[in-house]
Amino acid sequence: MQEVRVFAPASVANVAVGFDILGFALEKPGDEIVARFSDKPGVYISKITGDNGKLSLDPMKNTASFAAIQMLEKLGESQRGIEMEVHKRMPFGSGLGSSAASAVGGVMAVNELLGKPLDKRGILHYAVLGEQLADGAYHADNVAPSLFGGIVLIRNNRDLDVHQLNVPAELYASVVYPDVEVLTREARAILRREVPLTEVIEQSGNLSAFLLGLFNNDYELISRSLHDVIIEPQRSQLIPHFLTTQRMSLRAGALGCSISGAGPSIFALCQGREIAENVGEAMRKVYHDARINCQVFVSAINQAGSVRI
Repeated sequence: MQEVRVFAPASVANVAVGFDILGFALEKPGDEIVARFSDKPGVYISKITGDNGKLSLDPMKNTASFAAIQMLEKLGESQRGIEMEVHKRMPFGSGLGSSAASAVGGVMAVNELLGKPLDKRGILHYAVLGEQLADGAYHADNVAPSLFGGIVLIRNNRDLDVHQLNVPAELYASVVYPDVEVLTREARAILRREVPLTEVIEQSGNLSAFLLGLFNNDYELISRSLHDVIIEPQRSQLIPHFLTTQRMSLRAGALGCSISGAGPSIFALCQGREIAENVGEAMRKVYHDARINCQVFVSAINQAGSVRI
């Protein structure tokens, strides 16, 4: 085996009621990472496409190669010659886990190239290290769903105690990425350090009921629960036309609508593809009318996660 190509999907983090502890994977977009053996010692990146020159070829500054290097060092293979290609198939700074997808794809491609010495759970830590390079935080709400697929609950980021949840068969996501910039550090800085007890209680109830709704395939309970009373009210001001997009999504039949990650992408969960398509068009129209370019993705919940292609 001389070459491996891996697809790592985009993901939606937080899912309204699970700040830093919930995420789900999309069918598209995503990144493709290629790894092949080389006579040149160490990991190096020979090609990056789709990044408009924004990403570094330095293997210690790219999440795909950095994650792979951490794994190789742990496996005692740090001098193994591996060439990588990074093909970005998703927008940067979108709130859809771009850096996480690259990290997942990079470490998985190299693991596959070596004959899979580790399973997916075994490479999770290294993928999270790659993501940490990009945003400075050790958390798996984008990495875990991109790697494992499905809807993922992270009980504890420190220990990577992650669990895949039941996904109702007709659960779909509509996501709009408006062409506006929301810096992750700004989206973090805007958050209050203290939260009133009443909001914690309400959010805890919504999170618990959302998980129960998934478990019981109860779309009505999912809809009642998908309401963020802590993070969304603070961050929504950073995203132009967020409230209009949310209102039009719900009017089009969405179960719930909120911010994907730190934004600016906005996601809606829907029952059935037809409703999801209608919601996606409603989202698109908001930004079309506002003369802001956008991309819309309509997807079932991707339950495969990262795959070799």
